[in-house]
Amino acid sequence: MKSRLYLDWNATTPLRAEARAAMVAAMDVAGNPSSVHAEGRAAKALIEKARAQVAAALGAEGADIVFTSGATEAAALALAGRGMSCAGIEHDAVRAWCAEDLPVDGDGRVTVADPARATLQLANSETGVVQDLPEGLAVSDLTQGFGKLPVAFNWLGVEMGLISAHKLGGPKGVGALVIRQGLDVAAQLRGGGQEMGRRAGTENVIGIAGFGAAAAAAARDLADGVWEKVAQFRNILESTIASEANSTIIVGKGAQRLPNTTCLVSPGWKGETQVMQMDLAGFAISAGSACSSGKVRASRVLRAMGMDEGAAASAIRVSLGPAVTEEDVLRFAEAWLAQYRKFRARAA
Repeated sequence: MKSRLYLDWNATTPLRAEARAAMVAAMDVAGNPSSVHAEGRAAKALIEKARAQVAAALGAEGADIVFTSGATEAAALALAGRGMSCAGIEHDAVRAWCAEDLPVDGDGRVTVADPARATLQLANSETGVVQDLPEGLAVSDLTQGFGKLPVAFNWLGVEMGLISAHKLGGPKGVGALVIRQGLDVAAQLRGGGQEMGRRAGTENVIGIAGFGAAAAAAARDLADGVWEKVAQFRNILESTIASEANSTIIVGKGAQRLPNTTCLVSPGWKGETQVMQMDLAGFAISAGSACSSGKVRASRVLRAMGMDEGAAASAIRVSLGPAVTEEDVLRFAEAWLAQYRKFRARAA
Protein backbone atom coordinates (compact mmCIF):
# COMPACT_ATOMS: atom_id res chain seq x y z
CA MET A 1 0.00 0.00 0.00
CA LYS A 2 1.38 3.39 -1.00
CA SER A 3 1.78 6.05 1.65
CA ARG A 4 -0.38 9.15 1.79
CA LEU A 5 0.73 12.13 -0.25
CA TYR A 6 0.57 15.65 1.19
CA LEU A 7 -0.35 18.20 -1.51
CA ASP A 8 -1.55 21.07 0.67
CA TRP A 9 1.67 23.03 1.21
CA ASN A 10 -0.06 26.42 0.91
CA ALA A 11 -2.14 25.59 3.98
CA THR A 12 0.91 24.68 6.02
CA THR A 13 4.27 23.08 5.38
CA PRO A 14 5.96 20.18 7.13
CA LEU A 15 8.38 21.37 9.80
CA ARG A 16 11.92 21.64 8.45
CA ALA A 17 14.66 19.68 10.19
CA GLU A 18 16.60 22.94 10.68
CA ALA A 19 13.63 24.54 12.44
CA ARG A 20 13.08 21.50 14.64
CA ALA A 21 16.74 21.48 15.70
CA ALA A 22 16.69 25.21 16.50
CA MET A 23 13.52 24.82 18.56
CA VAL A 24 14.86 21.85 20.53
CA ALA A 25 18.01 23.84 21.34
CA ALA A 26 15.94 26.85 22.39
CA MET A 27 13.98 24.72 24.85
CA ASP A 28 17.09 24.51 27.02
CA VAL A 29 17.40 28.31 27.27
CA ALA A 30 15.58 29.16 30.48
CA GLY A 31 15.79 32.93 30.67
CA ASN A 32 13.18 35.57 29.91
CA PRO A 33 14.50 37.65 26.99
CA SER A 34 13.62 40.85 28.85
CA SER A 35 15.82 39.92 31.82
CA VAL A 36 19.28 41.48 32.03
CA HIS A 37 21.10 38.51 33.57
CA ALA A 38 23.08 35.99 31.53
CA GLU A 39 20.15 33.60 31.10
CA GLY A 40 17.94 36.42 29.86
CA ARG A 41 20.63 37.66 27.48
CA ALA A 42 20.96 34.14 26.06
CA ALA A 43 17.24 34.06 25.28
CA LYS A 44 17.41 37.55 23.79
CA ALA A 45 20.32 36.47 21.61
CA LEU A 46 18.21 33.69 20.09
CA ILE A 47 15.51 36.21 19.17
CA GLU A 48 17.99 38.62 17.63
CA LYS A 49 19.64 35.81 15.67
CA ALA A 50 16.25 34.82 14.27
CA ARG A 51 15.43 38.46 13.51
CA ALA A 52 18.62 38.71 11.47
CA GLN A 53 17.91 35.40 9.71
CA VAL A 54 14.40 36.48 8.70
CA ALA A 55 15.63 39.89 7.55
CA ALA A 56 18.37 38.33 5.43
CA ALA A 57 16.04 35.76 3.86
CA LEU A 58 13.47 38.44 3.03
CA GLY A 59 15.93 41.06 1.83
CA ALA A 60 14.77 43.32 4.65
CA GLU A 61 18.06 44.31 6.28
CA GLY A 62 17.53 47.57 8.15
CA ALA A 63 13.76 47.09 8.39
CA ASP A 64 12.09 46.38 11.72
CA ILE A 65 11.04 42.74 12.12
CA VAL A 66 8.32 42.63 14.80
CA PHE A 67 7.58 39.07 15.87
CA THR A 68 3.92 38.20 16.40
CA SER A 69 1.77 35.10 16.91
CA GLY A 70 1.30 34.84 13.14
CA ALA A 71 0.40 36.78 10.01
CA THR A 72 -3.15 37.29 11.31
CA GLU A 73 -1.88 39.29 14.28
CA ALA A 74 0.59 41.08 12.01
CA ALA A 75 -2.34 42.12 9.79
CA ALA A 76 -4.18 43.57 12.79
CA LEU A 77 -1.06 45.46 13.89
CA ALA A 78 -0.56 46.90 10.40
CA LEU A 79 -4.17 47.65 9.45
CA ALA A 80 -6.34 48.30 12.51
CA GLY A 81 -7.93 51.73 12.34
CA ARG A 82 -6.21 52.79 9.11
CA GLY A 83 -9.19 52.60 6.73
CA MET A 84 -7.35 50.75 3.97
CA SER A 85 -8.70 49.50 0.64
CA CYS A 86 -8.26 45.92 -0.53
CA ALA A 87 -9.61 43.42 -3.07
CA GLY A 88 -11.95 40.50 -2.48
CA ILE A 89 -9.12 38.03 -3.12
CA GLU A 90 -7.27 38.96 0.07
CA HIS A 91 -7.00 36.61 3.04
CA ASP A 92 -9.76 36.96 5.64
CA ALA A 93 -7.23 38.29 8.15
CA VAL A 94 -6.65 41.26 5.85
CA ARG A 95 -10.24 41.70 4.68
CA ALA A 96 -11.37 42.07 8.28
CA TRP A 97 -9.68 45.51 8.40
CA CYS A 98 -10.29 46.81 4.87
CA ALA A 99 -12.94 48.10 2.51
CA GLU A 100 -13.19 45.72 -0.47
CA ASP A 101 -13.23 48.25 -3.29
CA LEU A 102 -10.23 47.32 -5.47
CA PRO A 103 -11.15 45.77 -8.85
CA VAL A 104 -10.00 42.26 -9.79
CA ASP A 105 -9.78 40.92 -13.35
CA GLY A 106 -10.51 37.38 -14.55
CA ASP A 107 -6.91 36.29 -14.01
CA GLY A 108 -6.94 37.53 -10.43
CA ARG A 109 -4.90 40.68 -11.02
CA VAL A 110 -5.76 43.73 -8.93
CA THR A 111 -5.70 47.40 -9.92
CA VAL A 112 -4.62 49.83 -7.19
CA ALA A 113 -5.39 53.53 -7.72
CA ASP A 114 -4.02 54.83 -4.40
CA PRO A 115 -1.21 52.58 -3.12
CA ALA A 116 -0.67 54.65 0.02
CA ARG A 117 -4.18 53.72 1.17
CA ALA A 118 -4.20 50.09 0.07
CA THR A 119 -3.09 46.59 0.93
CA LEU A 120 -2.36 44.00 -1.74
CA GLN A 121 -1.11 40.45 -1.35
CA LEU A 122 2.01 39.36 -3.20
CA ALA A 123 0.54 35.98 -4.11
CA ASN A 124 -2.83 34.34 -3.64
CA SER A 125 -3.00 31.15 -1.61
CA GLU A 126 -5.83 29.60 -3.67
CA THR A 127 -4.88 30.47 -7.24
CA GLY A 128 -1.17 31.18 -6.86
CA VAL A 129 -1.54 34.38 -8.92
CA VAL A 130 1.30 36.83 -8.25
CA GLN A 131 0.66 40.57 -8.21
CA ASP A 132 2.80 43.45 -9.47
CA LEU A 133 3.02 45.51 -6.28
CA PRO A 134 2.81 49.25 -6.92
CA GLU A 135 5.45 51.60 -5.53
CA GLY A 136 4.41 53.13 -2.23
CA LEU A 137 1.98 50.35 -1.31
CA ALA A 138 1.02 50.65 2.37
CA VAL A 139 0.82 46.94 3.24
CA SER A 140 1.43 43.65 1.45
CA ASP A 141 0.65 40.13 2.61
CA LEU A 142 3.91 38.39 1.67
CA THR A 143 2.97 35.14 3.40
CA GLN A 144 2.62 32.87 0.38
CA GLY A 145 5.44 34.39 -1.66
CA PHE A 146 8.08 34.45 1.07
CA GLY A 147 10.22 31.36 0.63
CA LYS A 148 8.81 30.43 -2.79
CA LEU A 149 9.66 33.55 -4.78
CA PRO A 150 12.83 35.67 -4.84
CA VAL A 151 11.53 38.59 -2.76
CA ALA A 152 13.51 41.56 -1.46
CA PHE A 153 11.41 43.67 0.87
CA ASN A 154 13.78 46.61 0.56
CA TRP A 155 13.22 46.67 -3.21
CA LEU A 156 9.44 46.21 -3.20
CA GLY A 157 8.60 49.80 -2.30
CA VAL A 158 6.20 48.55 0.37
CA GLU A 159 5.82 50.15 3.79
CA MET A 160 4.87 46.98 5.69
CA GLY A 161 4.75 43.25 5.00
CA LEU A 162 3.05 40.29 6.68
CA ILE A 163 4.85 36.95 7.00
CA SER A 164 4.24 33.62 8.74
CA ALA A 165 6.64 30.86 9.80
CA HIS A 166 4.51 27.82 9.01
CA LYS A 167 4.27 28.66 5.32
CA LEU A 168 7.99 28.03 4.79
CA GLY A 169 8.80 25.13 7.06
CA GLY A 170 8.72 26.86 10.42
CA PRO A 171 6.40 26.23 13.38
CA LYS A 172 2.77 27.28 13.56
CA GLY A 173 1.87 30.17 15.83
CA VAL A 174 4.65 32.64 14.98
CA GLY A 175 4.90 35.31 12.31
CA ALA A 176 6.07 38.88 11.89
CA LEU A 177 5.23 42.34 10.69
CA VAL A 178 8.04 43.81 8.61
CA ILE A 179 8.14 47.59 8.88
CA ARG A 180 10.11 50.03 6.76
CA GLN A 181 12.66 51.71 9.01
CA GLY A 182 11.42 54.97 10.48
CA LEU A 183 7.72 54.16 10.09
CA ASP A 184 5.67 54.50 13.26
CA VAL A 185 3.15 51.76 14.06
CA ALA A 186 0.93 51.89 17.13
CA ALA A 187 0.99 48.77 19.31
CA GLN A 188 -2.22 46.77 19.58
CA LEU A 189 -0.94 44.64 22.47
CA ARG A 190 0.38 46.93 25.18
CA GLY A 191 2.21 46.26 28.39
CA GLY A 192 5.89 45.46 28.72
CA GLY A 193 7.12 47.20 25.58
CA GLN A 194 8.71 44.17 23.94
CA GLU A 195 9.46 44.04 20.20
CA MET A 196 10.57 47.67 19.95
CA GLY A 197 7.41 48.80 21.71
CA ARG A 198 5.20 47.46 18.89
CA ARG A 199 4.02 44.18 20.47
CA ALA A 200 3.96 43.63 24.22
CA GLY A 201 4.19 40.19 25.82
CA THR A 202 7.03 37.78 26.46
CA GLU A 203 8.28 36.56 23.12
CA ASN A 204 7.78 32.98 21.93
CA VAL A 205 11.50 32.25 21.99
CA ILE A 206 11.17 28.64 20.85
CA GLY A 207 8.89 29.47 17.93
CA ILE A 208 10.95 32.47 16.89
CA ALA A 209 14.13 30.39 16.85
CA GLY A 210 12.38 27.90 14.58
CA PHE A 211 11.16 30.73 12.34
CA GLY A 212 14.66 32.08 11.88
CA ALA A 213 16.14 28.67 11.05
CA ALA A 214 13.31 27.93 8.61
CA ALA A 215 13.75 31.29 6.87
CA ALA A 216 17.46 30.69 6.42
CA ALA A 217 16.81 27.21 5.02
CA ALA A 218 14.12 28.55 2.69
CA ALA A 219 16.56 31.13 1.33
CA ARG A 220 19.06 28.36 0.57
CA ASP A 221 16.37 26.40 -1.27
CA LEU A 222 15.58 29.40 -3.44
CA ALA A 223 19.24 29.97 -4.25
CA ASP A 224 19.63 26.29 -5.14
CA GLY A 225 16.72 26.37 -7.63
CA VAL A 226 14.51 24.00 -5.64
CA TRP A 227 11.30 25.83 -6.57
CA GLU A 228 12.17 25.80 -10.26
CA LYS A 229 12.01 22.01 -10.08
CA VAL A 230 8.70 22.23 -8.22
CA ALA A 231 7.36 24.44 -11.03
CA GLN A 232 8.30 21.75 -13.55
CA PHE A 233 6.32 19.17 -11.62
CA ARG A 234 3.37 21.57 -11.33
CA ASN A 235 3.43 22.00 -15.10
CA ILE A 236 3.54 18.22 -15.62
CA LEU A 237 0.54 17.85 -13.34
CA GLU A 238 -1.44 20.48 -15.24
CA SER A 239 -0.57 19.17 -18.69
CA THR A 240 -1.47 15.61 -17.67
CA ILE A 241 -4.86 16.70 -16.36
CA ALA A 242 -5.53 19.06 -19.28
CA SER A 243 -4.81 16.29 -21.80
CA GLU A 244 -8.03 14.53 -20.76
CA ALA A 245 -10.10 16.89 -18.60
CA ASN A 246 -10.73 19.49 -21.27
CA SER A 247 -13.73 20.93 -19.44
CA THR A 248 -11.61 21.71 -16.37
CA ILE A 249 -10.34 25.27 -15.94
CA ILE A 250 -6.82 25.92 -14.67
CA VAL A 251 -7.31 29.20 -12.85
CA GLY A 252 -4.78 31.94 -13.54
CA LYS A 253 -3.10 29.94 -16.29
CA GLY A 254 -2.32 33.15 -18.18
CA ALA A 255 -0.88 34.98 -15.19
CA GLN A 256 2.35 34.74 -13.24
CA ARG A 257 1.79 32.26 -10.44
CA LEU A 258 3.53 30.67 -7.51
CA PRO A 259 5.66 27.76 -8.74
CA ASN A 260 3.75 25.17 -6.73
CA THR A 261 0.07 26.06 -7.03
CA THR A 262 -2.68 24.65 -9.24
CA CYS A 263 -6.31 25.68 -8.87
CA LEU A 264 -8.67 23.42 -10.84
CA VAL A 265 -12.34 24.20 -11.52
CA SER A 266 -14.54 21.43 -12.89
CA PRO A 267 -18.02 23.02 -13.09
CA GLY A 268 -20.68 20.88 -11.43
CA TRP A 269 -18.24 18.73 -9.46
CA LYS A 270 -18.21 20.13 -5.95
CA GLY A 271 -14.80 21.00 -4.59
CA GLU A 272 -15.64 19.54 -1.19
CA THR A 273 -16.60 16.26 -2.87
CA GLN A 274 -13.28 16.16 -4.71
CA VAL A 275 -11.37 16.82 -1.50
CA MET A 276 -13.12 13.90 0.23
CA GLN A 277 -12.61 11.58 -2.74
CA MET A 278 -8.92 12.39 -2.92
CA ASP A 279 -8.56 12.06 0.85
CA LEU A 280 -9.99 8.54 0.67
CA ALA A 281 -7.56 7.82 -2.17
CA GLY A 282 -4.63 8.93 -0.02
CA PHE A 283 -4.07 12.53 -1.13
CA ALA A 284 -4.33 15.69 0.99
CA ILE A 285 -5.57 18.66 -1.06
CA SER A 286 -7.97 21.49 -0.28
CA ALA A 287 -10.96 23.36 -1.65
CA GLY A 288 -9.48 26.76 -0.81
CA SER A 289 -7.76 28.63 1.98
CA ALA A 290 -7.24 26.48 5.07
CA CYS A 291 -8.67 29.30 7.18
CA SER A 292 -12.03 28.91 5.44
CA SER A 293 -12.00 25.18 4.72
CA GLY A 294 -14.64 23.04 6.37
CA LYS A 295 -17.26 25.53 5.27
CA VAL A 296 -19.22 24.31 2.24
CA ARG A 297 -19.39 27.41 0.12
CA ALA A 298 -18.13 28.83 -3.14
CA SER A 299 -14.61 30.22 -3.20
CA ARG A 300 -14.77 33.90 -2.32
CA VAL A 301 -11.54 34.45 -4.28
CA LEU A 302 -12.97 32.98 -7.47
CA ARG A 303 -16.21 34.91 -7.02
CA ALA A 304 -14.18 38.12 -6.75
CA MET A 305 -12.51 37.16 -10.04
CA GLY A 306 -15.92 37.05 -11.72
CA MET A 307 -16.58 33.32 -11.64
CA ASP A 308 -20.20 32.27 -11.11
CA GLU A 309 -21.37 30.59 -7.91
CA GLY A 310 -21.52 27.08 -9.34
CA ALA A 311 -18.05 27.16 -10.84
CA ALA A 312 -16.56 28.82 -7.78
CA ALA A 313 -17.94 25.99 -5.64
CA SER A 314 -16.25 23.43 -7.90
CA ALA A 315 -12.64 24.40 -7.24
CA ILE A 316 -9.79 22.52 -5.65
CA ARG A 317 -6.27 23.62 -4.86
CA VAL A 318 -3.25 21.38 -5.25
CA SER A 319 -0.11 22.91 -3.76
CA LEU A 320 3.23 21.14 -4.03
CA GLY A 321 6.42 21.35 -1.99
CA PRO A 322 10.07 20.42 -2.44
CA ALA A 323 9.46 16.90 -1.08
CA VAL A 324 7.01 16.12 -3.91
CA THR A 325 8.34 14.16 -6.91
CA GLU A 326 7.29 13.74 -10.53
CA GLU A 327 6.07 10.25 -9.67
CA ASP A 328 3.92 11.78 -6.94
CA VAL A 329 2.20 14.29 -9.21
CA LEU A 330 1.55 11.65 -11.86
CA ARG A 331 0.10 9.35 -9.20
CA PHE A 332 -2.23 12.14 -8.08
CA ALA A 333 -3.20 13.00 -11.66
CA GLU A 334 -4.10 9.36 -12.32
CA ALA A 335 -6.25 9.15 -9.18
CA TRP A 336 -7.96 12.48 -9.87
CA LEU A 337 -8.67 11.60 -13.51
CA ALA A 338 -10.20 8.29 -12.43
CA GLN A 339 -12.72 10.23 -10.32
CA TYR A 340 -13.17 12.79 -13.08
CA ARG A 341 -14.23 10.06 -15.50
CA LYS A 342 -16.83 8.86 -13.00
CA PHE A 343 -18.12 12.41 -12.54
CA ARG A 344 -18.42 12.90 -16.32
CA ALA A 345 -20.19 9.57 -16.71
CA ARG A 346 -22.75 10.51 -14.05
CA ALA A 347 -23.24 13.93 -15.62
CA ALA A 348 -23.76 12.53 -19.14
